[in-house]
Amino acid sequence: MALPSVEYTPRDPGGSVLQQIVREHFETFRAEAAHLRDGEGLPRFVEEEFEAFLRCGWLAGGFARFRCGDCGMNRLVAFSCKGRGFCASCGGRRMTERAAHLVDHVFPDVPVRQWVLSLPPRIRYLLAWHHDLCKALVGVLFREVNRHLRDRARARGLVDPRGGAVAVVQRFGGALNLNVHIHALVLDGVFARAEDGRLVFHATPSLTEADVADVLAAIAPGVTRLLARRGFGDGDDGDRSDTFAEVTPLLAGLAAASVQGVVALGHAPGTRPGRLGDAPEDMTEPTHGACHAQWQGFDLHAGLVVPAGQRDRLERVCRYTLRPPVTDERLRLGADGRVVLALRHAWADGTTHVVFEPTAFLERLAVLVPRPRVNLVLYHGVLAPRAAWRAEVVRRQTPVVPADTSATETPVHAPAPSDHGSGSRWADLMRRAFGFDVLACPRCGGRLRLIALLDESAVTRRILRHLGLPTEVPAARPARAPPLRDRAA
Repeated sequence: MALPSVEYTPRDPGGSVLQQIVREHFETFRAEAAHLRDGEGLPRFVEEEFEAFLRCGWLAGGFARFRCGDCGMNRLVAFSCKGRGFCASCGGRRMTERAAHLVDHVFPDVPVRQWVLSLPPRIRYLLAWHHDLCKALVGVLFREVNRHLRDRARARGLVDPRGGAVAVVQRFGGALNLNVHIHALVLDGVFARAEDGRLVFHATPSLTEADVADVLAAIAPGVTRLLARRGFGDGDDGDRSDTFAEVTPLLAGLAAASVQGVVALGHAPGTRPGRLGDAPEDMTEPTHGACHAQWQGFDLHAGLVVPAGQRDRLERVCRYTLRPPVTDERLRLGADGRVVLALRHAWADGTTHVVFEPTAFLERLAVLVPRPRVNLVLYHGVLAPRAAWRAEVVRRQTPVVPADTSATETPVHAPAPSDHGSGSRWADLMRRAFGFDVLACPRCGGRLRLIALLDESAVTRRILRHLGLPTEVPAARPARAPPLRDRAA
C-alpha cells in the first residue's frame, strides 16, 4: 500500500505575493505602458502571459478531478497557465520535468561541466528579441569549447573525437533585470571509436584558468564576426540593431531600460530601483573563482564539474540552469506598497534586497517573457537530435561498452528502469521533486484515479458551489490614474 500523501496541500494562488502584485497592478501597468507610446500597447503574447497567470491555480478556471476507487475520496487539481515567463509554479514543473528528462534519457554517465557565458549589455538587448541570433551565439560557444576539448584529445592520439552539450538560455539576472546569458552543460571530454568499433568516452584532464581564458579569447571575436555577418554592426550599412524597436517599440524600450538596470515606469522613470542592505565593514574586492575569465565585457565561468556517477547532483545542476526567474519566497510587499525582492546572493556593496514600484516590477517581468515558439533548450554535438552517434551515446537500457577501470575512459551506463505505474506524469514529478505520492489516498491509502478534466464554467461552478469553494477567478483591479511625476520648474 502506498504511503498516504498527507504532506501534499494544493497551492493557494490567493496567498501568492506574485499573484497579488499582478492582480492589483497589471491593468495600471498596461495603461502606463501604453501611455509611453501614445496608446500602443504591449505585444499580445506578453498580455496573454499575464492574463493566463492570473487564472493559474484557481479551481474556478478549470481542474482535473481524481477519485479514490476504494473510499470514494475526491481531489481537485487546478489547471496551470503553462507560462514560460515568470510563473513560479509552471516554471518549477518545467524545471523538474526537463531536468529529469536530461538525467534519465540524455546525459550519459560521464563527467559534465557547466560553462556559463555572460555577454555585454548591447548583445543582451539584441538576443532578447532575435532568437536566431541567440541560437547562432550558442553555436559559437559550443564550437569553441568543443574545439578546445578536441584539440586536447587529438594531442593524446585520439582520432575523430566528438563532444556534446545541452545549452539553456536564461533571460534573467539576480534583480530580474534582462540578462540573456548561456548555461551550457558540456560533456567534460570526448567520445571516440576504439579499434573494435565501440564508442569510448575519454575524460579531459583538469581544466585551468588559462584554458578558460583561451576559449574566451576565441569566443569574443567569434561573436563579433557573427554580429557583423547578421547585420548587427555598430552603425555600419545594413545595421539591423534597431529592428527590435521597429517591431515592438514599447517592449524594446522596456527591455533597454531593464538591461541598463533602470525603470521606465512608475514615479521616477530613468532611475535605478531602491536597495536595502549595508556593506560589511571588512568588505573586500570580489574575487573570481577557479576557471573564470573576463574580456571586453564577456565573462566565461567553467568551475563547476559533476563527476560521473553523481546523477542526483547532476539533476540539481540541471534544475539550477532551468529554474524560473523568481519565487514567492523572495518577494514581499513593504508597508508603503512597494515590492521588495530578496537577492539570492548579496552584492559586493552589501545589497541584499531591491525595491520596486509595483509597475516598475511588472515591467521587469514583461521583458522576461520569451517570444512564442522559441526553444530555450538547445542540443549540440553528439547529443544533438540528428547526430550520427547520438543513439550510442544517450542513456540506454544497455551500456555502450563494458565497465572500464581507466580513469580517462568511461563507458556509458544504462539508466535505472523508469517506473511510471498507473500514475500521471504530474504525480511522477511531484514524487521526484518532493518525495511523496500525491496519488495515494490520505484517507485509506488506496489509489486516486483521474476521472475527468473539467473546464466548462457551468459544470465547474456547480461542483465548486457544492463544495463551498469560490466559483469565480478574482478579477484584476482596474487601472489607477497615472502617477504624478517630477517636472522641472
